[in-house]
Amino acid sequence: MTDPDRFLADFHKLRSFGAAGVGKGVVRPAYGDADVGARQWLASRMTEAGLRVEVDPMGNVFGLAGAGSLLVGSHSDSQPEGGWLDGALGVIAGLELARAAKETGGPPVSCVSFQDEEGRWGVTTGSAVWAGNIEQDKADALTDHAGIALGDARQAMDTMVTGPVDPAQFGGFIEMHIEQGPHLDTTGERIGVVTDIVGIRDMKVTFEGQQNHAGTTPMHLRRDAFQALAAFNASIEERFRNVVTPRTVWTIGHVSLHPNASSIVPGRAVFSMQWRDADGDRLKRMEEIIRDTAAEVADARGMTLSFGPMLGLEPVEMDARLRGALETGAEEVAPARWRRMPSGALHDATNVSRLMPVAMLFVPSIDGISHAFAEDTREEDLVAGLKVLDAAVQRLRR
Repeated sequence: MTDPDRFLADFHKLRSFGAAGVGKGVVRPAYGDADVGARQWLASRMTEAGLRVEVDPMGNVFGLAGAGSLLVGSHSDSQPEGGWLDGALGVIAGLELARAAKETGGPPVSCVSFQDEEGRWGVTTGSAVWAGNIEQDKADALTDHAGIALGDARQAMDTMVTGPVDPAQFGGFIEMHIEQGPHLDTTGERIGVVTDIVGIRDMKVTFEGQQNHAGTTPMHLRRDAFQALAAFNASIEERFRNVVTPRTVWTIGHVSLHPNASSIVPGRAVFSMQWRDADGDRLKRMEEIIRDTAAEVADARGMTLSFGPMLGLEPVEMDARLRGALETGAEEVAPARWRRMPSGALHDATNVSRLMPVAMLFVPSIDGISHAFAEDTREEDLVAGLKVLDAAVQRLRR
């Protein structure tokens, strides 16, 4: 049987790698010192649990229980300012399930911590490379916002790498995660069984204008790259109006101005454009609108326009058999206090679905907060999620 106290103790230990800010905040970006230290600790805990540790070239850390095992896990890197639960919950749950299976002689469970799920270099990069969604050499050429290439950054884990990890040895993948939204917390429900994961698109857009003096350049003569960005942002919601649904979201989350000085009209604006929806055709239509709107703004304001590589993943439905086992477990552990629900956040399960059946389980996020130091979940809900996973694993192996 799983040990809730051991599960929570490991959880708090993992939080110590990169602990920051107030509450239970964590700063553990992919390939940083805290991330590498956490992965070394995870590898040691997997070894102590009797698992064979393998680390692929991306730095995905696997604790292997043998052929035919169920893979359970998530990621242990964090956002630039994140909480202790995002991803880490699935990793520690996978470790505890694998350890309990070894101790009791139960059905074999392997565990994993995928690398760079939070997208310092793209979109769920570690599992994307493992699943073949992106070639390693193309991933290595990606750069973060500071201009650091992934190929250079991943050298921080070279001493841990053992080689490729064969996905054929796994019978399926289950990922437990915090909801990262308000629904479970608002309704008082304890478990969410995921029905599908939205698709995502992400690319950089650049407006190139004319850098000039902020005091002497008349407004009507300016080719201000930030004003182009502002015009684009003001237009895009109206352009989307007849295409999107209440579940559709889009975000400009990162902006870089050059030269980024108070007394200079910015000559270049580079910004991230990300959009998510459960319908692949809608994602494509939104891309067309984004490109057309940006082109119109650039033409009207005398800008040069360029687009970075398009990164993204398709919407994914959860496997019926795995999902059914989670639903049965949810009813056993939290009768009438669980729901079926979509995932508006992206997860490693999207990539892994290319290789094997996948399913996902959510536990509540207090006040719906995530990707922030204030992110938290009641420990009794964390344990409830673990129990649901355990019940599902036992059912799947009967």
